[in-house]
Amino acid sequence: MRTLLVEDDLTASRGIVAMLKSAAMIVDAVDTGEEALELARLYDYDVVVLDLVLPDMEGYEVVRRLRAARVETPILILSGLARPQAKVKGFGVGADDFITKPFDREELIARIQAVVRRTKGFAQSNLVVGPLVLNLGSREVMVAGTPVHLTGKEYAILELLTLRKGVVMTKEAFLNHLYGGMDEPEVKIIDVFICKLRKKLAQAGADNLIATVWGRGYVLREPNPVAGRVPLGELAAQAA
Repeated sequence: MRTLLVEDDLTASRGIVAMLKSAAMIVDAVDTGEEALELARLYDYDVVVLDLVLPDMEGYEVVRRLRAARVETPILILSGLARPQAKVKGFGVGADDFITKPFDREELIARIQAVVRRTKGFAQSNLVVGPLVLNLGSREVMVAGTPVHLTGKEYAILELLTLRKGVVMTKEAFLNHLYGGMDEPEVKIIDVFICKLRKKLAQAGADNLIATVWGRGYVLREPNPVAGRVPLGELAAQAA
């Protein structure tokens, strides 16, 4: 899961980055509203965690401009303002959640995961696609009840595909999500990761979830039952 943190207090920013990274999130941290607007428009983040008090503009204005630019990334506001009016204003300009400082680490992570799930159309704590069950909190993956053991990069790819079910993801998008522009390997490494991921899923009984879209990238889709298939018993009866 990739997060954009907007926090101008360096000490607070470092602490929040450490919290999120401990939950295996990839974090980009900025300290101004203008930087946040630029990055949020440029990259496909799973969530924006936003402080209200910034040196160049209010966090409310950041939310308003992002929504005006049709950026639909979920936004979670962090603020020391506890009065109801602050929360009402935040929700009114387009924020998805609001947490008052100081906050508990576990609550912050749980609220981020919940808001991401909701905006991606998953109501439950587990992300379910066909026989695949992915738990954002524990990072456990199951296929029809069978645990699937993935490396960190394999899990990150599967999580990205699952949260964007039905959306074709380019190899460049995977690289950016996995490495955040830092020491990125060649793009063909994504093919290697996908190959290994498919093999592990197939061994557990899910061999048709990740499709290749030639010239574009990869997509995870709900498995479709084969239409019109006639059971073998009926074929034998017809032949008789």
